[in-house]
Amino acid sequence: MSNDSNNTLVKVRGVDKEFRMHGLTVKALKDINMDIFQGEYLSVMGPSGSGKSTLFNMIGALDKPSTGEVSIGGIDLARLSSGQLSFFRNNYIGYVFQSFNLLPSLTALRNVALPVLFSGKSPKEAEERAAEVLTQVGLGERLNHRPDELSGGQQQRVAIARALANHPMIILADEPTGNLDLHTGEQIIEILFTLVKEHGVTVITATHDHKMLASSDRVVWITDGSIARIEKRADLNIKVGSIDGSSTF
Repeated sequence: MSNDSNNTLVKVRGVDKEFRMHGLTVKALKDINMDIFQGEYLSVMGPSGSGKSTLFNMIGALDKPSTGEVSIGGIDLARLSSGQLSFFRNNYIGYVFQSFNLLPSLTALRNVALPVLFSGKSPKEAEERAAEVLTQVGLGERLNHRPDELSGGQQQRVAIARALANHPMIILADEPTGNLDLHTGEQIIEILFTLVKEHGVTVITATHDHKMLASSDRVVWITDGSIARIEKRADLNIKVGSIDGSSTF
């Protein structure tokens, strides 16, 4: 991956985000500037309350900055209407959440088919696409299982398949390994890594999980609403612990 202006997918320029809480103004983001490249695996890391999730929501078109600009593929998200934003999110961004967010009454196949239906495809086309991506993440034999019939790792695979259903440019994964054991979390990281390397999808994770760093091209460190530093994987000083495999610095 060459990091240059020709393959910049996401531009964040001068982004501030303010919230009103108990009569006070809280600045969650302060003058954020960064580029994210096509086909990159980027991890956003920081302690709770650092602004990590707020930045994640800006990039994912889930919220708008108070000032500044976020653009994806040259489109300024702040200029889109609510309807245009909904279309953009459904067709260009796939979301993976820590809590899976699957509909409990639907099978894996139908959970994954939903965003395809929302994009205007026929039920037959939607189910064919759902079966394809579920097979891609290793669940070809679990198509007709409901979430309560699947393990946590399998549910997260369904969530990843759902995120892939409409051929997104970007996968946004919010703490995707947070509810999983060490081994299962590593399997989920491997799936995300494969999406980047074999399919050219841009993966952006908001995470506390240091295991993510081994797969990341770059890591953005957020502190008190500001970018503390952006590091390439090769520049990270990672030591693997001898007990649980967690990384330390």
